[in-house]
Amino acid sequence: MVDTKTPDDKKLSVPSKTLSLKPRVETGTVRQSFSHGRSKQVVVEKRGKRRIDGSPEPQAPAAVAKPAPAAPAPAPARPAPPRNAGSGVVLRTLTEDERSARASALADAKVREVEERRHAEEEAQRRAVRESAERVEREAAEARRKAEDERHRHEEEAKRKAETEAKKRFGEGEQSQSAARAATATPAANAPRSAPTTARPATTTGRPATTTARPATTTAQRPGGPAARAPGVAAGPDEEDGPRQIRRGPGGAMRPVAAPKTTHKPGPQKERGRLTLVTALNADDVRERSIASFRRRTQRLKGHVSNEPKEKLIREVIIPEAITIQELANRMAERAVDVIRMLMKQGAMHKITDVIDADTAQLIAEELGHTVKRVAASDVEEGLFDATEDSTDTEPRSPVVTVMGHVDHGKTSLLDALRHANVVSGEAGGITQHIGAYQVLSPESGKKITFIDTPGHAAFTAMRARGAKVTDIVVLVVAADDGVMPQTVEAINHAKAARVPIIVAINKIDKPDAKPERVRTELLQHEVQVESFGGEVVDVEVSAKNKTNLDKLLEMIALQADILDLKTNSERPAEGTVIEAKLDRGRGPVATVLVQRGTLRVGDIIVAGAEMGRVRALISDQGETVPEAGPSVPVEVLGFNGPPEAGDRLAVVENEARARQVTSYRAHQKRENAAASISGMRGSLEQMMSQLKTAGRKEFPLIIKADVQGSLEAILGSLEKLGTDEVAARILHAGVGGISESDVTLAEGFNAAIIGFSVRANKEAAAAAKRNGIEIRYYNIIYDLVDDVKKAMSGLLAPTLRETMLGNASILEIFNISKVGKVAGCRVTDGTVERGANVRLIRDNVVVHEGKLSTLKRFKDEVKEVQSGQECGMAFENYHDMRAGDVIECYRVETIQRSL
Repeated sequence: MVDTKTPDDKKLSVPSKTLSLKPRVETGTVRQSFSHGRSKQVVVEKRGKRRIDGSPEPQAPAAVAKPAPAAPAPAPARPAPPRNAGSGVVLRTLTEDERSARASALADAKVREVEERRHAEEEAQRRAVRESAERVEREAAEARRKAEDERHRHEEEAKRKAETEAKKRFGEGEQSQSAARAATATPAANAPRSAPTTARPATTTGRPATTTARPATTTAQRPGGPAARAPGVAAGPDEEDGPRQIRRGPGGAMRPVAAPKTTHKPGPQKERGRLTLVTALNADDVRERSIASFRRRTQRLKGHVSNEPKEKLIREVIIPEAITIQELANRMAERAVDVIRMLMKQGAMHKITDVIDADTAQLIAEELGHTVKRVAASDVEEGLFDATEDSTDTEPRSPVVTVMGHVDHGKTSLLDALRHANVVSGEAGGITQHIGAYQVLSPESGKKITFIDTPGHAAFTAMRARGAKVTDIVVLVVAADDGVMPQTVEAINHAKAARVPIIVAINKIDKPDAKPERVRTELLQHEVQVESFGGEVVDVEVSAKNKTNLDKLLEMIALQADILDLKTNSERPAEGTVIEAKLDRGRGPVATVLVQRGTLRVGDIIVAGAEMGRVRALISDQGETVPEAGPSVPVEVLGFNGPPEAGDRLAVVENEARARQVTSYRAHQKRENAAASISGMRGSLEQMMSQLKTAGRKEFPLIIKADVQGSLEAILGSLEKLGTDEVAARILHAGVGGISESDVTLAEGFNAAIIGFSVRANKEAAAAAKRNGIEIRYYNIIYDLVDDVKKAMSGLLAPTLRETMLGNASILEIFNISKVGKVAGCRVTDGTVERGANVRLIRDNVVVHEGKLSTLKRFKDEVKEVQSGQECGMAFENYHDMRAGDVIECYRVETIQRSL
């Protein structure tokens, strides 16, 4: 390399000062002034714009010079080394590593550039597709808008034509006047607005001319004028259709009225609706107006209407027997506060949850202008019974005959003779303790007769009453050798209460001491006059043992049934009465039902008392399964949920919902009645006094299980009659069916006895009773059960104490004896005095001490008793205040056990 030295070249050198960057900030000071004469000097910095490429700040462009002619190219000169005019630092060359790093960075940059270019192309393609789709949508929306505008235009045109026609028809005179006014106003409106306004003569206004002259610029600068309109803007329809109206200002100069603002022609109304996920994702559907927005708009439009008084709604309010204030207000569509305010006016303070009676609720509802419909909980039973019969669809039915009379007068034997059966042998003790229903075929007429056998024992009064209620004819059985007895009189009263005819059957006429005339005479005392004595009551002398005159008895029954003309409708839903009910271990609840009207079929939904069910089977009195039972037919019904009460009325309902509604109401009533009887609610003063009397009486706890509902009812009635003011039987549980473990557990908790009538305890219950020491007694005859319970209750009675006077003695002298105390020297005046007997010490006819005699001596010897007229020495137990002249009364207390 040739080194040439030039005088202009300068050597590079490093300055001795420290290298530093020149700051880009310009600073200055500014003094700030504050209130109250305060000031402060602050530093203000001004930062220059940073430039990366080091280019100088832009300056004003210089004038462009003309191009000079081309000069010959100079000789190539050696390039001058780079210099840094600012700092004089020499830049070093790049190393190999730096070159490779720079090359790799350049390669990566090229790769990234290619990748970014590819992504940009893809994005451009997607954008083009999206824009094309949006363009198609916009074109479709524009088409729809144009169609809507066209439709609106046609409607406006049709409307305008219709108005024009109307004006032509009804307002031709008015149009001519308006046309004349428009013609007169046209020259003034067409005058050039840019010309200066002419001055008025001074004589017209009374002002100098210079005052009224207005420059043309005033009109030209008015916004509504034509000069203010931008160039290229077409004139409005008001300016094209007709001339403007001219009005005079305050100065009297004519000035044009500004054009009225043209209302924006409404485009197609944008339909909106509820914004959901489906409508948001579906771009084709147009969003409709939301429901909330519509409600807000309606509320805004009708805001002024809300202040107007609303028309009161008159409602029919259904009021039950008891109702809360809140429920009453809801049913009347009134505020509960208004109801409470009305109650406060009546002097009653209530809360919103308080319950008021139906009368108060009716007064409030009627005062508020509503109509009231009173309902009761018992309305669920409406239409269940006693439906009217259609006389055209009736047909004859069999008579129902109830056999009644005193115990052991041969009622069941008479029925056995009629049925050719032997029911008496199945009854314990030879007496009937169950009610039975049978059908007998009359040999004369060939018709069936339904017989109901009732017990004659005094305890079965309820059974006889049920038999009299469901019967058509009562057969009063009286023994010819016994006459009229108490249960005979009771049967007569039941028959009279039921208003049914009576047929007297004088039984046991085969006995040698039978006196039928005596029976007829005794019946006269109870207003029963037989036909032989000139009355209307039929009497038949029969013998169940010898089967005498049985056909005559059946003939009399058939004749009486023909007179009654018994008819019913067999196609209607069945109604009947539960004669007896029991809980069978294999078949479940079984009820003996006498169908009175309609036909009972298998599968019917039935209700009896508080129990419901579906008929699973019907069993006749002969033990045969039958598909249906018509009127006056006794059957056993299987399918109840539980055993109903004897005497409950049975009805067929349309569905299970109605059955559940009726049974739930009846069960609720049954629980309320039981709770009221147990709790002993406060009643009259006599009831409160009787409760005080019975508060301390002893109770004999019992658990009673019977085979049928009627027997259980009779047992409970008999035990209730045994109770007195001092002792009574407390029935913890009474039910139908065998004795179970739960009964034993209950008896163990209350230390009660278990009584089973014609039932037995199962194996587990018997073992539990033996293990816990619980007594179980079994009975088949109601006499024995009542007698044993009566004896057991008698043992709870407190015994009676009775005093027996022995004698009297008068004290003559008092002696003090050591180790003994005071001893009274006495003379027995009457009777005898015994050692250990009870004594009373009487002083001045007042008893001062009662105790026992501890010492009785005759001279020095202890004696057992002292006779009258003898003297003796006496000492009392724990008492020594004895005086001469006192009288000692000696007596014995005897304990006597009481019985019911």
